[in-house]
Amino acid sequence: MKKYFLLFSCIIIALSACKKGDVVAAQAAVDDEKIQAYIQENYVLTNGFVKDPSGVYYMIVTPGTGAYPTLTSNVKIAYTGKYLDGQTFQSAPSGTYLLSTLVQGFQIGIPHINGLGRIILIIPSGLGYGPAGSGSIPPNACLVFTVDLLGFY
Repeated sequence: MKKYFLLFSCIIIALSACKKGDVVAAQAAVDDEKIQAYIQENYVLTNGFVKDPSGVYYMIVTPGTGAYPTLTSNVKIAYTGKYLDGQTFQSAPSGTYLLSTLVQGFQIGIPHINGLGRIILIIPSGLGYGPAGSGSIPPNACLVFTVDLLGFY
């Protein structure tokens, strides 16, 4: 009886993992379509955006100078976060954070610029706040951030 229970449990777990992966992939495809439409509608230089293999789109506005931050860097940033409809949901004039503690989209995008650089990040929901959302950020929201890297150590 224990063998059957264990076998049944393994099958349920395997099927659940497949469904979750399918849902994540489907949401990533939906997000990518929304992001591409947003770029087409809002930026004249659509070829200025690069799509990272992770799915994050970024455009380096000002590259900055010097070294690049890493996940273990404390980054001093100023940023504005918007939804794809242009509504601002958060703005921070300056703050210092351990890069590895920020949303994955920041972890992926910020290392593309040097100190005193500026980047626009368009983050798919899976690399932002995901299906749960956070506070005023709704589930599965694609987010647009303009980030200034003021310094890091």
